[in-house]
Amino acid sequence: MNLAAAIDHTLLRANCTSEEVMQLCEEALQHKFAAVCVPPYFVKKAVDKLASSRVKVTTVIGFPNGYSATAAKVEEIKRALNDGADEVDVVINISAVKDDNWHYVNNDIESTTMAVHLRGKVIKIILEMDMLEKNEIIKLCEICKRVGVNYVKTSTGSNGAGASVDMIHLLRKNLPEDIKIKASAGIRTASAATELLQAGAERLGTSAGVALVS
Repeated sequence: MNLAAAIDHTLLRANCTSEEVMQLCEEALQHKFAAVCVPPYFVKKAVDKLASSRVKVTTVIGFPNGYSATAAKVEEIKRALNDGADEVDVVINISAVKDDNWHYVNNDIESTTMAVHLRGKVIKIILEMDMLEKNEIIKLCEICKRVGVNYVKTSTGSNGAGASVDMIHLLRKNLPEDIKIKASAGIRTASAATELLQAGAERLGTSAGVALVS
């Protein structure tokens, strides 16, 4: 198993700097990680740094709480893609889920997915599973299946304990094979990372990528 090829090497702290983002990119190049995941502000810098490599540039949309307006998320997506992002990780509107407003949730996921797919790029929908009930997760999987997202991601890393094997099993059971799974948050050992991949995850979002492969 090529652990490095599954890692989205992540730096999303509010106080991160250009120097730290450049170091993140250097580490991604050195270890041949799948992608770096950086704040929207740093997308251009990361794209320029990684232009001659196979390392993808990922950023986050509606991060970390997901309750920004759908139109605002779409504009965030457009700017990120114009700056050169290859992939975007979009947080669902958890407030709308809890308000049982499934029409809004569906439109939010559909609109953001369309904005990404019109540009031929990859979207990962972040569910924040620790904050959701099982029936809510299953409904969200049904929406993601109908809309045709590329990935479903377990969490932002800002709320809850992070990814678990049980989460991956639940997602894999309720998603078609063509929708991939990204496990994120709390992945700090190679053994934990391997377990998540064996459970069915294809990507790992972690700030500990170097430690995992070392």
